[in-house]
Amino acid sequence: MKKALLLMPENTRDLVYGEEHVRSLRMLVDLEDCCHLIGDLEALKPHLAQAEIVCASWGMMTLDEEFLAAAPRLKAVFYGAGTLRGLVTDAFWDRGILITSAWAANAAPVVETTVALIVLGARKIFQSNVMTRSRRTWAHPESTQGLYGSRIGVIGVGMIGRRVLEMLKRYDVETCCYDPFLSPGDARGLGAAPVELDEMFRTCDVVTLHAANLPSTVHMIRGEHFRSMKDGAVFINTARGRIVEEGEMIEELRKGRIFACLDVTDPEPPEPDSPLYDLPNVFLTPHVAGGQDCSHLGASVVEEVRRYCSGEPPAYPVTRDMMEWMA
Repeated sequence: MKKALLLMPENTRDLVYGEEHVRSLRMLVDLEDCCHLIGDLEALKPHLAQAEIVCASWGMMTLDEEFLAAAPRLKAVFYGAGTLRGLVTDAFWDRGILITSAWAANAAPVVETTVALIVLGARKIFQSNVMTRSRRTWAHPESTQGLYGSRIGVIGVGMIGRRVLEMLKRYDVETCCYDPFLSPGDARGLGAAPVELDEMFRTCDVVTLHAANLPSTVHMIRGEHFRSMKDGAVFINTARGRIVEEGEMIEELRKGRIFACLDVTDPEPPEPDSPLYDLPNVFLTPHVAGGQDCSHLGASVVEEVRRYCSGEPPAYPVTRDMMEWMA
């Protein structure tokens, strides 16, 4: 059997893999649990020297030159979480080691949460809740358009944005998208019209953000976008807070014209004196859109290890080129 290491903080191991997935891995590989040694490269060196496979998740050590020098036999890393940023390095890519991510499993709950928020937002459920509670009687916004015929904009058409668009095909809505890495033909294949950001914010009833957290996307969404939104429009962010110029967003939210569903902020959590806690037109959640199905991530790793050991191609490999656009 191939030699494999389980390598991440122990609390993460218990959360993502648990006894069930660890047991399944032991049936596939000669698995050694080194989670108690995370961060101590010297102590890990005798174990890394023999390892062909590393199974990991959040809190894994950076795969830099020093780590790789200690793991001369390493051929595959199976990562039971989403983004690989901060984990991989040029030295890792230069070694040609296979790496997979559980980004598809990680995307599923984010997609489900986002679509739920889109439906509630388009139907003005959030606004109705605020009005009813404040007036202490049944109350609803003047607009009664609802979901039917609404225009929904999706920013970023990676794994999550793509699946959001696929799910929205079930509804009688119009969709558009913005993603500089997506061809117009691919966008139309998803049933979405490719548009620029300015047009999206100006014309959509709901805008949902799924762009990758890259240097080029920091503060990509600014006050001018929020100021152009229609009265009663909803902005959803389940991506990363730093993609939005938060101060400019708050300035527009103070006017009470638009509504925001924010699962992420910058910083996380918001400072105690942040207006986001008090604004009635903000639905604020503690970065939970993708954090409830951790065992699904471990199951994804087990399947990737099974495929690797049986000679099948990986289901969700990540390459150096993909890092230019993925979260």
